[in-house]
Amino acid sequence: MLHPDSTAPGPTTIDRATCESLDAADPLAPFRERFDLPDGIVYLDGNSLGALPRATRAHVDRVIAEEWGIGLIRSWNDAGWFAKPQSVGDRIAPLIGAAEGEVVLGDSTSGSLFQVVTAAARLRPDRNVIVAEHGSFPTDLYVIEAVQSMAGGATPLERRLVRDGGPALDELLGDDVAVVVLTHVDYRTGRMHDLAEVTARVHEAGAIMVWDLCHSAGAVPIDLGAAGADFAVGCTYKYLNGGPGSPSFMWAASRHHEAARPAVTGWHGHARPFDFEIGYEPMSGIGRFRVGTPQLLSLAALEASLDIWAEVDMSLVREKSLRLTELFMALVDRRLGAWPIEVVTPRRSTRRGSQVALRHEDGYAVMQALIERGVIGDFRAPDLMRFGFTPLYVTHADVWDAVESLHDVLESEVWREPRFAHRSAVT
Repeated sequence: MLHPDSTAPGPTTIDRATCESLDAADPLAPFRERFDLPDGIVYLDGNSLGALPRATRAHVDRVIAEEWGIGLIRSWNDAGWFAKPQSVGDRIAPLIGAAEGEVVLGDSTSGSLFQVVTAAARLRPDRNVIVAEHGSFPTDLYVIEAVQSMAGGATPLERRLVRDGGPALDELLGDDVAVVVLTHVDYRTGRMHDLAEVTARVHEAGAIMVWDLCHSAGAVPIDLGAAGADFAVGCTYKYLNGGPGSPSFMWAASRHHEAARPAVTGWHGHARPFDFEIGYEPMSGIGRFRVGTPQLLSLAALEASLDIWAEVDMSLVREKSLRLTELFMALVDRRLGAWPIEVVTPRRSTRRGSQVALRHEDGYAVMQALIERGVIGDFRAPDLMRFGFTPLYVTHADVWDAVESLHDVLESEVWREPRFAHRSAVT
């Protein structure tokens, strides 16, 4: 049996029968039946797009047919449409350690990050530096550039980047740092920060802490409140299974609500939106981060997934996630040692999210050949193959089958066929 806190490879005696036994004893196993998974597919890309919950179609159909089709415009009141960004936000709150009234649904993650980083920077008007990571998902860095470009004042905002090999975070923190923006789980490697420890260091420097939870919400236990963080954003289409285009969420600690001034002040964030006043007055609380009309059909799909999450014990999710990722790495060590494959994900469980990245010089072609064989992961330039382990529907047997398929792809060298080198728009 693999131990979730182990830093060493798993036992060499494990086989597929052992994996099936682990699945038979898995307390999360019944949740797999709540998802629509294609036959013959091992889906290890839930860290990019979550699988479809079986209940989603019926719920979205009902919203379309009844709330929109019959209720028409009355559903803004009768079906609670106007309140959805906050009422659905309250359903996400327990998954990230937030209190009721601290989470609101936004637009894309990029848009929500723009709202939050701007608000954070405005809370420290006497400081002019934003610290981020060189390896952040690029949109985070692009958004910070946008915040820099719109910042007023005599001193322009400066961006400093933490890099592997230096400079480290502590080297960049100083009395001129206004905001630190970090990704909780690295989108490429699966490396995970200690959320509470990093937040404390940032606060010691007098800065505001903003977390990007896109690769950790629904994958690992998160407690923003206990960590004392300030702001966070996250997406809902990965581990939370809200579907393509499902809205992002924003979290702001309640202590910041009345002072926060987001970047975009739209009418749904007005204190009295239907008074149609000329001047802007922010809504009290988290609602001031709202901008305009919510994507209600996407929200409906997310609601169906959150019905599942309301029944989930995150401690069991984390325990299984660590078993799956450790099993995958152990099998890679054992089965793929003859090829130039490197596990770049941290072995230590406290430093690992719910994905594993393998480095291979021709990783794109190898991944395309693997996908053709029914094992779906994805690729991140220049050379990383990513495998996401979503404990609600990925099994131990899936892990075994994925590594065996990867072994066959490498051994047969089928990936060298020219067709696998052709790059699609989305990798």
